[in-house]
Amino acid sequence: MSVSVNQIRFIDGAGYERFMGQWSQLVGDIFLDWLAPPGSQRWLDVGCGNGAFTERLVARCAPAALTGIDPSEEQLAYARLRPALQAAAFCRGDAMALPFADNAFDAAVMPLVIFFVPEPARGVAEMARVVGPSGLVAAYAWDMVGGGFPYREWREELQSLGAAIPMHPSAEAPQMEALLDLWRDAGLSGLEAREITVERTFDDFDDYWATLLLGPSVSDRLATLQPAAIAGLRERLKQRLPPDSSGRITRSARAIAIKGVVPALPA
Repeated sequence: MSVSVNQIRFIDGAGYERFMGQWSQLVGDIFLDWLAPPGSQRWLDVGCGNGAFTERLVARCAPAALTGIDPSEEQLAYARLRPALQAAAFCRGDAMALPFADNAFDAAVMPLVIFFVPEPARGVAEMARVVGPSGLVAAYAWDMVGGGFPYREWREELQSLGAAIPMHPSAEAPQMEALLDLWRDAGLSGLEAREITVERTFDDFDDYWATLLLGPSVSDRLATLQPAAIAGLRERLKQRLPPDSSGRITRSARAIAIKGVVPALPA
């Protein structure tokens, strides 16, 4: 994923894997259990990034065909190297103008992408267009407003220092309501939404900090701070993330998921 609306660029496939890909897979497994799709479907992964979620589609859904699309060629290059995705097709493109024919897929998903799309409504409408009648259109996104972002403490500490945190305006709305509105406006039916909470454990604070530094906007934000301010931020984060008896740090995150279907054609 990479969009100009908020200047966040996801171009490091390996770094993204550690920073966010593992989180996405944790949510993705629960998400796919909830979707409970039939096998042998034609799937489209919109904003597939480095293939973290795409890999789960292969493992859990036995797709007949699988296509991933993303604006970052660097991320796509990483996805193409995943052994499980050798049969998948990947292309560079825009979520708001999908380069596919109408009814080309049975299911389209957008994992952790919808609020990075400059015009989310266009993105959802495009998914609905390329999915055939009775097909599935689904997504999940971090509950930013409700404090569900995996690295929320970092964001809070950075904001306390006056650093700007880029975010698309749509992400500031109550996110379950925002997603339901987007799916309704796209003409999708049978709508359902839910929260998904997951946990991830880091070996220690150094592991957490090193992972955090791989975030696509973290280094840019830290570059605006003096070394003393960075050291202070690091120490405050360490105090906010107490380890267990083994020194490990376990963090939780919460996403909002939504699904709907393309209406069937009149009999």
